[in-house]
Amino acid sequence: MITMGLRAAPKCVTFAIFDSEANEIVNVEDIQIPAAFEWPVALKYVRSSVLDVLREYRVERAGVRTSEPVAKSLSVERVQVEGVIQEAFASSALEGYFAGPIAVGASRLAVDRASFKPMTKEGRNDMEVDGWEDMSEVRREAVLYAMGAANA
Repeated sequence: MITMGLRAAPKCVTFAIFDSEANEIVNVEDIQIPAAFEWPVALKYVRSSVLDVLREYRVERAGVRTSEPVAKSLSVERVQVEGVIQEAFASSALEGYFAGPIAVGASRLAVDRASFKPMTKEGRNDMEVDGWEDMSEVRREAVLYAMGAANA
């Protein structure tokens, strides 16, 4: 099964494509939001790009890492991008999808929430992913959500 995990930021959306049957990462990439776009056009661009990726890879299930509900400084732009991604999921042919903060992602992976941050921030490779140490924290989150999407 092909799954997708996403991690949004105000200027970029990182996605990972995972083949759960082969247990391998197919692709990890960034969708850069052009700075010249007005915000509504930028959101439209994100939606269109996510739908294109879903179709290109024939993604069956997906997950998006959302902002923590108790975040000290909430980015309105990031929340809007996360909402557009969820709308794209709902408008697609996905069999299943989920959205949530770290606790939700950890539960989809069937790992303890306390082990999630050491995997992403410190690079602890509990899931035995090739190239893990060379990935950024954001890319690691996208990969873990793609892996967790197999359980969506």
